[in-house]
Amino acid sequence: MSTPQITDSHCHLDFPDFEGELEQVIGRAAEAGVTRMVTICTKMANLDQVRAIAEAHDPVFFAAATHPISVAAEPMVTVDELVAQADHAKFVGIGESGLDYHYTADSRKAQIESLHIHIEAARQTGLPLIIHSRDADEDMARILTEEHAKGPFSCVMHCYSSGPVLARVAVDLGFYLSMSGIATFPRSQEVRDIFAAAPVDRILVETDAPYLAPPPHRGRRNEPAYTAHTAQVGADLYGLSYKDFAAQTQRNFDRLFAKAAAYKATA
Repeated sequence: MSTPQITDSHCHLDFPDFEGELEQVIGRAAEAGVTRMVTICTKMANLDQVRAIAEAHDPVFFAAATHPISVAAEPMVTVDELVAQADHAKFVGIGESGLDYHYTADSRKAQIESLHIHIEAARQTGLPLIIHSRDADEDMARILTEEHAKGPFSCVMHCYSSGPVLARVAVDLGFYLSMSGIATFPRSQEVRDIFAAAPVDRILVETDAPYLAPPPHRGRRNEPAYTAHTAQVGADLYGLSYKDFAAQTQRNFDRLFAKAAAYKATA
């Protein structure tokens, strides 16, 4: 019996944690049924490195933006710079962008400016916006609602661990919620309840590797293969078999990341 296929919709394969091991990491992912992964560029200065990883490995796609924690220390990216990346066949998303007031509330104004730029790039390219939101629920809900009313765009709330109100706003706008290892932690019942209340056709799975490894790997480096552990928790939440939940998340990913779904390897 073949292993059900799933997609790690958000990881960071350019981070030093994976240096010299990418072949093995991607191989272990394939063994676990993780046949695609989206590696995320969090600083535009690192774009060449991230793009090269996607170009060298058929299962890997990439997205790019300026992470909110880095906004104050990085040049403000322009809409045109982001839109230009969409010419690449494996560039499939705008992100991760967003707001983080947990560590960097002092750069709130710059983060909001950056988020608006990323939203416009998502709107112009038709690629999904990949949102990081921490301790910023009120601003995030307001901005996403206001901007979507000005012109539609698609979006995934990556590594969702915010409150139930922002989750409802996101779902009502037609957005997706992505389940990370956080949803598997014993003390994360509130997060699991939020996912359980959301429609299963709006759920993605991810690792955010090298961070947030799910049990039984918690406390160690996360990697795309471990998406399977999070997907099993998701299957249990929705009362589905692993096979059926995996298939549902694949349909969800293909719907949101349509460019990745349509990609055909040239090799």
